[in-house]
Amino acid sequence: MFDVAPTELLLVVVVALVVIGPKDLPKAMRFVGKWMAKARGMARHFRSGLDTMMREAELEELEKQWREQNDAIMREFPRIDDMNASPAAPSANAASTEPATTEPVTEAGIDEAAAANPPETHAIPPKDGPLP
Repeated sequence: MFDVAPTELLLVVVVALVVIGPKDLPKAMRFVGKWMAKARGMARHFRSGLDTMMREAELEELEKQWREQNDAIMREFPRIDDMNASPAAPSANAASTEPATTEPVTEAGIDEAAAANPPETHAIPPKDGPLP
């Protein structure tokens, strides 16, 4: 875009030396350098803003695709809610032969009940330790 050949650069330096003079040339170069630095900083800031906007737009698009795929999967495989499943009703004979007890519910009792009535679709993961 701005292709400057070495001969052109030499011509600009000679003209600047003649017009500005050797005494004020360092001040002029410093002034030009500061303005170039400001222009580059503004260009960098503008570019980073555009990059951020593009990244956010891509993320929104990916999130939309993810939501659509997730909805399609959820429609195809509906969730089985094990928590609302009613436990199997005890038989009439078992209820009449066992006396009614009012023991407090303990963690061991909960574990035994879970072992007696496992969920239909998934095994219960261990409470402590890695998953299988």
